[in-house]
Amino acid sequence: MGKTILLARQISIFLLVVLLGVGWFAPPALALTDEQKFLAEVWRVVDRSYVDDTFNHQNWWLVRQQVIKQAPAERTQTYAVAQQMLASLDDPFTRLLKPDQYRSLQTNTSGELTGVGLQIALDPETGKLRVISPIADSPADRAGIKPADIIVRIDGTPTDGLALDEAADRMRGPIGSKVILTVEREGQAEQDVEIKRDRIALNPVVADLRSYSQPGAGEPAKIGYIRLSQFNANAATEVNHAIRHLQNQGATAYILDLRNNPGGLLQAGIEIARLWLDDGTIVYTVNRQGIQGSFEATGQALTREPLVVLVNQGTASASEILAGALKDNQRATIVGEKTFGKGLIQSLFDLSDGSGLAVTVARYETPAHHDINKLGITPDVVVPLDPISSEQVGTSADRQYQKAVELLTTNSMVAGAA
Repeated sequence: MGKTILLARQISIFLLVVLLGVGWFAPPALALTDEQKFLAEVWRVVDRSYVDDTFNHQNWWLVRQQVIKQAPAERTQTYAVAQQMLASLDDPFTRLLKPDQYRSLQTNTSGELTGVGLQIALDPETGKLRVISPIADSPADRAGIKPADIIVRIDGTPTDGLALDEAADRMRGPIGSKVILTVEREGQAEQDVEIKRDRIALNPVVADLRSYSQPGAGEPAKIGYIRLSQFNANAATEVNHAIRHLQNQGATAYILDLRNNPGGLLQAGIEIARLWLDDGTIVYTVNRQGIQGSFEATGQALTREPLVVLVNQGTASASEILAGALKDNQRATIVGEKTFGKGLIQSLFDLSDGSGLAVTVARYETPAHHDINKLGITPDVVVPLDPISSEQVGTSADRQYQKAVELLTTNSMVAGAA
């Protein structure tokens, strides 16, 4: 029996040595190539940050293994593989930005832009390239491009299958060069629109004081009209200056025009809401863990005078945060059409080669806990917008604007609330 136990121990020791020996002489794991490292970097950012921890109901680790195996040898092709990986999330807002696209986006939000002046999005229902809005007085605006137009082709290239940034890149170009957009508009045949690219001014605020007579009142109503076209880095400061200037001129009510404003920086929307609100929640954010954060008013509203906010189908993202905050806190009456419905928040991440990654990291809810993604905000007073030119916005030809004036020049509105 003793010999049997001793033999068993010897065999065990022998097997242990053999197994260790196999470990000592196993070939080392192959090092990742530069292209594989880049794909792993993109995957890792999404893995840590993306709002949906099911990653569109797929095995995200298996996705990594598959793209690492198919990594090409050239960076341009690697970008395409990364974009395919991101497309599996079925989220057009989570996307790779090549170095030139990333620089362009950063320039855009900083307040400068060169191109045709279109804000675009992929329609979540149809996948088509849809115009949110043209920038006021931009080449696209002057050429007659309208919100909700579908861009079918860019210089003859079909937009089906193009990523959002690829489409935007095709519309960019040197000042003075031309691009032909084939546009589809509801109820009309496709048409080619030639646009000459130019430098686009991005001062996001237009403001002036307007006087209107009031029934039964001796003094005319002095209405401060503020049109905000984008939430870039200048927006909050410019709106602040506009309100103070209109106050000094004696404004007794305000119209804030957010029509065709596609959004921009979340923080700019929050700061502008604080200019109108003394207290209350501005927006709730919900991340992948379901944790709700919130942004609150800080008791520093610049005015408590009556306020009407104008919105339409081109009012999106940060514009909807602002409109929702003012509506749910009963600080303003919302007039116009149902808004675009983008209730997702993206963060930008720098990548090692100078490119960037826009990742949806959270969704937001209005103060009344309305999730407006793909639903939009329904106005308090629905007024369809007749087709008008950019020169007619905020004039007697503008039915939505005229309704705002009507509300502010009757006794139906009380200072500080709708």
